[in-house]
Amino acid sequence: MRRWNGWGEETTEVQLPAHGEAFLAERVGPGQVLVDASLEQVLAKVPHSRLVAHPLVSLDAETRLRHARGQSLPDWLAMRSGEFGQFPDGVAFPESAEQIRELLAWARQQNVLLIPYGGGTSVAGHINPQAGARPVLTLSLARMSRLIEIDEDSLIATFGPGANGPQVESQLRARGYTLGHFPQSWELSTLGGWVASRSSGQQSLRYGRIEQLFAGGALETFAGTLELPSFPASAAGPDLREMVMGSEGRFGIISEVKVRITPLAEQERFYSVFMPSWAQALQAIRTLVQARVPLSMLRLSNAIETETQLALAGHPRQIAWLEKYLALRGAGEGKCMLTFGVTGARAQNAASLKQARRLLKGFGGVFTGTLLGKKWAENRFRFPYLRHGLWAAGYAVDTLETATDWSNVDSLLNKIEASLRQGLAAEGERVHVFTHLSHVYGEGSSIYTTYVFRPGGSYEQALDRWQRLKQAASRTIAENRGTISHQHGVGRDHAPYLATEKGELGMAALQALAAHFDPERRLVPGVLLEE
Repeated sequence: MRRWNGWGEETTEVQLPAHGEAFLAERVGPGQVLVDASLEQVLAKVPHSRLVAHPLVSLDAETRLRHARGQSLPDWLAMRSGEFGQFPDGVAFPESAEQIRELLAWARQQNVLLIPYGGGTSVAGHINPQAGARPVLTLSLARMSRLIEIDEDSLIATFGPGANGPQVESQLRARGYTLGHFPQSWELSTLGGWVASRSSGQQSLRYGRIEQLFAGGALETFAGTLELPSFPASAAGPDLREMVMGSEGRFGIISEVKVRITPLAEQERFYSVFMPSWAQALQAIRTLVQARVPLSMLRLSNAIETETQLALAGHPRQIAWLEKYLALRGAGEGKCMLTFGVTGARAQNAASLKQARRLLKGFGGVFTGTLLGKKWAENRFRFPYLRHGLWAAGYAVDTLETATDWSNVDSLLNKIEASLRQGLAAEGERVHVFTHLSHVYGEGSSIYTTYVFRPGGSYEQALDRWQRLKQAASRTIAENRGTISHQHGVGRDHAPYLATEKGELGMAALQALAAHFDPERRLVPGVLLEE
């Protein structure tokens, strides 16, 4: 059973080790535990629905509750406190494009707002109903999760938009293929959601971001159905797929997704290397990607993230031995952990590994083999569960991300971390901040920052602290040549900063598209484009 007030399955627990709790107490202070509301308490607050009955729509209170919030920290605080705010008036479960069109027509007839819902993993406020006069219908695509067909000559698979990561991979692997798209939310997030939010997977170096994987499909809009045929390439004007990718539900509801797939690799390995300093590590990872060494994944943690990962890993005795070994090899204080993957044929992987080892050793890298790489692969989808362990110990945790050119990576990273560390200084609170580069390109890199802070004495104080931290970091990003989102999307949380990136003319063009496809503004108003 999926949790109603947090991330993932109820049976999965990731607890904070005792020495990890001591580590955080030293850096931000003793934890501050807040009392959680019960499911029964929250169900009592769900109001009667304003919708008339429809055979595809559930008006059940618990179903509405479970579709009312995403996974941002404000969502977490709302769920844990029991103060959800607005609930959807109903949740629809269409099973075909025809039924989506039926619901669009019904929403127009009944004067209803619509929220497309995939896996509910949004961390930017995409799926939260807003208070207003019009009823709100959340449209879940969970029942549209089937692999419809595979064109094995063209290596294009057609799916329903509601297939989550495990459903996509299990259906493809049964036929000998993979999509290779593994965002951290892979366990719950969906194919349609990946397209709508321009998602990036952890192995995008090999398989590409969703932009490279999305071959075509269909979008159901209030103006009709937009068909997107799959071509290997086309010079026939602007690419209409770009209109759908990143549209976040404002233009329509994705009803079919065609993706480019790859035969399963013969072999896959992940390796860990410790670099003596951040300066050497940054130069090494940039050289690796610009040399086009055929790797499937590159991830570089800065010194504070490396220290934090080792402190929270458990097994303190083994970690102590590792620290001694690394120090003897020249990677002591200030070291940075780099993890990389090789995926493909055995001979190709051997050549890639040899090339990467030679290059990284030139920058002082100390190889530790595949043990830590295996641990990363085993646990790469478990990090969101750590929020539960931290919360139980009295700490709030959140992340934010951006991307910028290599010439600006170090400067922007330092400014983001400084804005967060200083964000609560006025009230004497410390914030533990650390960063990794998770997606690298020839011209630049993503920057993914995590911050841990004490929630204070109440949920209201916790939300106020988050808002100040989030706003300070978002302003820093927008004003210093960073995109407001590399992989999480815009939603409501990032919408105020979008104009800085797109400019006045670009925003006008996006507003015109929204007005064309949804003239009555029924589809998630306020998401992507501020009202």
